Amino acid sequence: MAQIFPRWTNQAPTLILVGTLVLGGGGTFGMYWWASPYNTDVGYKPVQPIEYSHKLHAGELGVDCRYCHSYAERSAFAGVPPTATCMNCHTQVKKDSQKLKKLRESWADGKGDKPIEWVRIHKLPDFAFFNHSAHLGVGVGENRAAVGCETCHGRIDTMDVVKQVQPLSMSWCLECHSNPAPNLRPVEQVTAMGWTGDLAWRDKAQHIAGTLNPPGSLSAAQKVLPDGKLATYSTAGCNGCHR
Repeated sequence: MAQIFPRWTNQAPTLILVGTLVLGGGGTFGMYWWASPYNTDVGYKPVQPIEYSHKLHAGELGVDCRYCHSYAERSAFAGVPPTATCMNCHTQVKKDSQKLKKLRESWADGKGDKPIEWVRIHKLPDFAFFNHSAHLGVGVGENRAAVGCETCHGRIDTMDVVKQVQPLSMSWCLECHSNPAPNLRPVEQVTAMGWTGDLAWRDKAQHIAGTLNPPGSLSAAQKVLPDGKLATYSTAGCNGCHR
């Protein structure tokens, strides 16, 4: 009796298994990489209602970040500058520029009751709590430090159009929470762009980092004692960011 199936069908189970592993692995990697914030969020650069150049204002003119984002040091939100803040300068500077037409319209009644609808760029999911003030001032007393603006927002002073330069993902945040020392700087340097610490500061930053207990910090949760034993400490867990 002739065979119903050709000989190569004996390899079908092996081929199906290998194909499933290859396609499944490739699909998983593709989703992990191309659907990650490194690809979906980094580089996000929306068109704003007014062509505002951070390179000009923060870079060439040296306007401090906190002049416009005045709540960054004392609130969970950095805040978007109201029309009044812009008009502190632009009632005299470039007051007839066509590029500032929407700004003048917002200020037409002298109160700025019609705010500029700026497009938000850096945004975390609603289920993640982030407090600006908690990052711009960490530690107490001599162990006081800050995470600089450029750590999360990049070199704003070089951007004509602001874009997102960090993924702001959970894994990215936890990398810093487990080793915050490289991102710490003196509080008075929080808005300084391109700032780098000397060896003395790097040693101090390591010491300050050891006094902190940020949510999700693996380095703070487990430490090796002098006798070689591994000790587990209480650390602010998931509810530090997911409230």
